Amino acid sequence: MNRQYPASHSASSAVRELQKDSQREDTEVLPVKGSVDIPLLLITSALILFGTVMIYSASYVFAQKHHGETTYFVTRHLIFLLLSVAFTFFVVKLCTPRFWKDFSYVFYGISIVLLLLVMTPLGSDLGSGARRWIDLKVFTIQPSELAKLALVLTLARFMSTHQKKVMSLHRFGGDFKYGVLYPGIMIAAVGGLVALEHHVSGLLIIGMLGVSVMFLGGTRLKWLFAIGGIIVFAAVLLILMFPYAFARVDTWINIENADPLGSAWQTLQGLMAIGSGGLFGTGLGNSNQKYGYVSQPQNDFIFTIVCEELGFIGAALVIGLFVAFVWRCFYIARHAPDKCSALMVYGLGFKVALQVILNIAVVTNSMPNTGISLPFFSYGGTSLMLQIFEVGIILSISRYATHKKI
Repeated sequence: MNRQYPASHSASSAVRELQKDSQREDTEVLPVKGSVDIPLLLITSALILFGTVMIYSASYVFAQKHHGETTYFVTRHLIFLLLSVAFTFFVVKLCTPRFWKDFSYVFYGISIVLLLLVMTPLGSDLGSGARRWIDLKVFTIQPSELAKLALVLTLARFMSTHQKKVMSLHRFGGDFKYGVLYPGIMIAAVGGLVALEHHVSGLLIIGMLGVSVMFLGGTRLKWLFAIGGIIVFAAVLLILMFPYAFARVDTWINIENADPLGSAWQTLQGLMAIGSGGLFGTGLGNSNQKYGYVSQPQNDFIFTIVCEELGFIGAALVIGLFVAFVWRCFYIARHAPDKCSALMVYGLGFKVALQVILNIAVVTNSMPNTGISLPFFSYGGTSLMLQIFEVGIILSISRYATHKKI
């Protein structure tokens, strides 16, 4: 399936070809085990190393003030990093595309159980009624991150298993039932539990991930528009129901009238950090905004510190690495051994692209301020380990080439 497309192809033609690639029949190809995709491995390594350097640079002031040691965050980051790399090594070496297909439903069930546990006394209350972590005392787990991965794997398996029914012309026995109803229930189950956490950004990402995999799996556009409308309605309803979410949207819309020392503080300080970086930045480690202006700069707003210290050049390099990462994921998806694996890789690649776009949109005030981390850069044990694990899934699939049967 190694097709070349002429430059004259329109965007819509490229999308149609993408759908066709993700819908190919398993019988067309024969998997051949080989080495992992080296370009993706190198790109991921560059992102991880870059992110580790920036976590230390962005966090050492905050770490010294609140924890008494400048290396508090980067030390924990490295521990999570080494553990996840060691585990993922065996994942890449031992797991096959068939394993991920068989494991997907189990993983989905585990994620549902963990989301339910957030509502129990094990859940950690963030204030304003928001509960998003399971507190195990030694460490915390954010089940919504697990749920995103589980949803991609589960939808990929379902859409590929029932491909003919999804594409059927029998509306209620085919394209609606298998292309909309059942996948919609899977998305709604996860999204509903995330909504109970008062996690609007998590609901948005889960909805968009689900719709993207459904689209590539063959669900008709008319149904996708309807589902998209439901997701938007649910997000608006959550914003209106929860005062903290409404306040953030109000601040975003009326930033010029918002309290610069209150609700608009984080956003304005982040914009100041971005603007002060110029072309080449103030130099690695020389940020001024991390001295108590951008709160917890090692987390969601770490991109602003990248911009301040490394300037436009550094920011462009980060974005370029992510573009290369997503492009390579899509390349691997097009050469995956079967349609289920292709959908998984497309979904995981889109997940990274979506989080990068939304994170940068938040820190540049292109959308309301909400908790969306920058993959491989923002500090967080659960998110880092899952990101590396997801790359392991992609690399394990990349070991299997595709060849037409003779």
